[in-house]
Amino acid sequence: MASTRTEAIGTERTSFSAAASQRDTRLDVLRGLALIMIFINHVPGQIFEYVTTKNFGFSDAAEAFVLISGIAVGLAYGSGFRPGNRLKMALKAVKRAFTLYLAHMITTFMTLALFICGAWLFHRPGLLVEINILALLMNLKEGIPALLLLGHQIGYNNILPMYGALMLMVPIILFLNARSPLLALGVSGTVWLLAGIYEVAPHNMLIESYWFLNPLSWQFLFSIGIVSMLHIKRGGTIPRHPLLLAVAAAYVALSFIWVTGHLWALGNSLAALGLPTVITGFDKTFLSLPRLLHVLALTYLVISIPAFSRILRRPADHPLTILGRHSLNIFVAGTILAMIGQVVLFITNKDPLVGPLFVVAGISTQFAYAYYLERKRREGKVKEKLVTEPATIPVPVRAGGTANVYRRNDRK
Repeated sequence: MASTRTEAIGTERTSFSAAASQRDTRLDVLRGLALIMIFINHVPGQIFEYVTTKNFGFSDAAEAFVLISGIAVGLAYGSGFRPGNRLKMALKAVKRAFTLYLAHMITTFMTLALFICGAWLFHRPGLLVEINILALLMNLKEGIPALLLLGHQIGYNNILPMYGALMLMVPIILFLNARSPLLALGVSGTVWLLAGIYEVAPHNMLIESYWFLNPLSWQFLFSIGIVSMLHIKRGGTIPRHPLLLAVAAAYVALSFIWVTGHLWALGNSLAALGLPTVITGFDKTFLSLPRLLHVLALTYLVISIPAFSRILRRPADHPLTILGRHSLNIFVAGTILAMIGQVVLFITNKDPLVGPLFVVAGISTQFAYAYYLERKRREGKVKEKLVTEPATIPVPVRAGGTANVYRRNDRK
């Protein structure tokens, strides 16, 4: 899904490669849309929740976000991961993981503060039994260390820990890919399958359960994004074949009918085949195969149908482009706003008017914040240019012992 200087998508063989110097706005637009969907889904109980992608297919915005992130990592880290520079790129990935950890801590403790204050100020103790908060409050001695060690995650605050764990895996994925892309996908797929069959996942400390999003499972989707992007950067293409298009479209249509028709009972028939749940189920924690195939089918349709590519290729100053460009900041802000929204809806008993109004205000706030971040980014670039560009000053010299002429002398 990365751009080229010519419209390669729509040819017999589809490419989404990009010049390194040109940022692909399609990735930002898709990431911006995913951020909006995640925000809406994190404020349950209002009408906009029923028009997000999770209601029309097996996967939702979380799968899209992880796949897009894998593609972006392939763009950002792939070229630099070469002999002599691998340690530097590995440290860069670790640093990014630590940044995600800090962001998660911010959203987690803000969430706790919002729910505790809401329960106290509005005399609604029921807030304290929401989203895994009560287990923490009943055992603060073990609860705080569990939060800091990611052994207890507040509800709706569980994407960043998984994403941080994926970033720690980046050096391994890139190393395997350098040996062979098929090796990287083979190892990643095997880990995904075994984790799903044997339910191998990080455990929580306060309650008997796993992480809501198991990084050992989700790394497969992340790896697919990385390996695909690096394949494209090496000059490869994604084949555009009528049969593949038909299969992808048919699967997306089947998913739509299944979800909108509430045909979940058919899943029992699949389970009767005796296959592992990770193959036949719809579990999000272990990223079951139907969810994985759905997001891949959607992605294939997007990159293979020229009309979709044209729609997503927006200018650099488009609102969705700007929103997606500052994804981490917007995600943190969106999570905090969503937690405020949950408190507001709880104390208003999910008022049918308050919920939609809050969602509209929350999305507007995120766009305003994105524009603020973009302005700061551009100001920073201007300042950096002024500092690094050599200044020129005139220096008088004598020429031939006669009149003064000026020579330009560059000075930083």
